[in-house]
Amino acid sequence: MFQLNENFQKLPGSYLFSTIGKKVNAYTQANPDKKIIRLGIGDVTQPLAPAIIEALHKAVDEMAAAETFHGYAPDLGYEFLRNAIVSDYKERGCDISPDEVFVSDGAKSDSGNIQEIFSVNNRIAVCDPVYPVYVDSNAMAGRTGDYNKETEMWSNVIYMPCTMENDFVPEFPKETPDIIYLCLPNNPTGTTITKEQLCEWVDYANRVGAVIIYDAAYEAYISEDNVAHSIYECEGAKTCAIELKSFSKNAGFTGVRLGYTIVPKELKSGDVSLNAMWARRHGTKFNGAPYIVQRAGEAVFSREGKAQLKEQVAYYMKNASEIKTGLKDAGYTVFGGVNAPYIWLKTPERMTSWEFFDYLLENANVVGTPGSGFGPSGEGYFRLTAFGSYENTLAALERIRKL
Repeated sequence: MFQLNENFQKLPGSYLFSTIGKKVNAYTQANPDKKIIRLGIGDVTQPLAPAIIEALHKAVDEMAAAETFHGYAPDLGYEFLRNAIVSDYKERGCDISPDEVFVSDGAKSDSGNIQEIFSVNNRIAVCDPVYPVYVDSNAMAGRTGDYNKETEMWSNVIYMPCTMENDFVPEFPKETPDIIYLCLPNNPTGTTITKEQLCEWVDYANRVGAVIIYDAAYEAYISEDNVAHSIYECEGAKTCAIELKSFSKNAGFTGVRLGYTIVPKELKSGDVSLNAMWARRHGTKFNGAPYIVQRAGEAVFSREGKAQLKEQVAYYMKNASEIKTGLKDAGYTVFGGVNAPYIWLKTPERMTSWEFFDYLLENANVVGTPGSGFGPSGEGYFRLTAFGSYENTLAALERIRKL
């Protein structure tokens, strides 16, 4: 008789955003006359930039001729895209080489898959609250121990609480971790740390022999000069850090799918290269992002692409500013919305995160994300995204104000 991976059975409920989708669908079916405004998941709403569309059309035409047709992509990704990525890093003073760049179908895939190259005996440390994929993927691998339904915590996970009391900034854990997940600017709180603080994490990881998995999916939204856009801006990061990057949030590729991971050749465990290990895993389990999508990714780094995407980022950050200001004026306690397209707010009237979710859905027909879904320290908080249209953002804000 076949056996199952028992670690999957330990996972609580369904994936956070699947649960939200089911709740919203059930409400919509029961109330077909209600117009729902979705500010829950971090899905973009603006169309792809003209430079990207032009690159896609050109690449599609190439696929129609035998002379320019492309089949399987190279394991690491096409050189034209990896070279464009390297050039972008060099503009920020980061010394990255093309063979340290691994192109994928998105940062979510990489953030879930990267744990495969590490022993199940490693202990992970995560910010709390944080993007659920980090913990869930380690739970599936059997690295997190047992789940306590009362505390909503895993027995073998080191939690780094990020709360209003510490300005949502993670502190060095009392226990020594082997793998540290940092998402900055942070999802869900929308907050971040200074470059000086980030470099302290690099020094800490090198000192204790830990590796940092650095999710920089939202770096395009950084507006403050003292915040690093890449962990490799810190000296010593190439010996302790892997960086995950996404085209979804900065270029609207949520439905196109493209991302990349940087694994430096200096990053080793003894004599074993993590770069070589990830290359082996990547080549075995992934057949490469489509040629036309990688050409679109190349256009993101063009002069025209950068200018057009800067306007899109400004569009979403205008939404963030409207939400933050409007909620503050309405008496809410709010955070984020400066270096990230997320607003993190305290739930009113001592409501739990899910109680406030239901309250907003039923009384304002607005969908957000319960903070508790991101970890136990997220209880009593709620996340709204700035990725909606400007008109819907204003409409949602007005509905919330009237409550």
